[in-house]
Amino acid sequence: MKKTVLALIGAGLILSAMQAQAAEPAKFHIGICTGTVSQSEDDLRGAEELIKEYGEVGSGGMIKHITYPDSFMTEQETTISQISAFADDPLMKAVIVNQAVPGTTEAFRRIREKRPDIILFAGNYHEDPAVIASSADLVTNGDSFSRGYLIISAAKKLGCTDFVHISFPRHMSTELISRRAKIMEATCNDLGLKYHFETAPDPTSDVGIAGAQQFILEHVPAWINKYGPKTAFFCTNDAETEPLLKRIAEGQGYFIEADLPSPLMGYPGALGVELSDVAGDFPAILKKVEKAVVEKGGAGRMGTWAYSFGFTTSYAMGKYAIKCVENNVTAKNFRRYFKIEDLLSAYSDSTPGAKWFGREYVDASTGLKLKNNILMYQDTYIFGKGFLHMTDEPVPEKYLNLK
Repeated sequence: MKKTVLALIGAGLILSAMQAQAAEPAKFHIGICTGTVSQSEDDLRGAEELIKEYGEVGSGGMIKHITYPDSFMTEQETTISQISAFADDPLMKAVIVNQAVPGTTEAFRRIREKRPDIILFAGNYHEDPAVIASSADLVTNGDSFSRGYLIISAAKKLGCTDFVHISFPRHMSTELISRRAKIMEATCNDLGLKYHFETAPDPTSDVGIAGAQQFILEHVPAWINKYGPKTAFFCTNDAETEPLLKRIAEGQGYFIEADLPSPLMGYPGALGVELSDVAGDFPAILKKVEKAVVEKGGAGRMGTWAYSFGFTTSYAMGKYAIKCVENNVTAKNFRRYFKIEDLLSAYSDSTPGAKWFGREYVDASTGLKLKNNILMYQDTYIFGKGFLHMTDEPVPEKYLNLK
């Protein structure tokens, strides 16, 4: 009997020790700031995924998540003070801001003054590339210029003969969009596709979003009839992407990927896909959307990225930051430690089945290379067909140098 009691006591002590060990607070903290559900849901879901895995600081975990104001353009000081407050936590070792809205550079400057050891990461930056790169240890953004070539190359692989770029003057006045369009046109000329430009109403004009969407609904069938069923379409506006997808799914034409590619971009609304039960679960989201696309007859003609860039950036940068801290990396030695291959591994590990490619940002006007500013893209996924392995295809330098 005594042996049994002693054994039970011993087992209880071991269990108590294990519970105490499991409840031990995190040894360091990672801060992440994203938009709200209404502004940038994917970014926030990525932060929530980190919390699921590593726990919240308030509960003894590792991740401290905050959101910047929805009206971040008019509330920059609030944004700056919220982000810079991460430095007040003595256990804070890395801070990620995704999207890096205006004010992030100043917030990072204040953190640096107070805590020069904290690693600073910025994703999807809104500020000047050189400016944000000067205050952050690492910044990432989507590689729109490489995609200008790759979207056309993917269309060629699928047998397309024509490509239609849909936009309006306000968008075309921005360097990113106009430069990408030039790359698309040059690539079409080189690969044997006919390039066409179609003007749509600006959703911020008097017609509003509803009027712009109605225009797309009415004109896509006519464009397909004009240019042929083997025509691929690309739209620079998110609101107009949904009606474009709806019309292509109903009939003919091709859609390689959106301006901001994700299975959530346009597809749920265009095809009536309910996703509330799989929020944040991108493999499940992709599966549901793919089923709807195939049922509509869009298999082999419609594509996306399998994972949202916003979601992946929050999650992968968080994972990468944790790895850095565990390897005794601080802001002071980060530049010596950093390798693009390690960052790409963090992204690929966060998106099972989908590969990523990244390159250093080079200013087209000055030729200045920013080694801590990485432009990235994910492999293209065609519903009913699979990945096209576009990350394995080199982008000729001449397209990246087009201005």
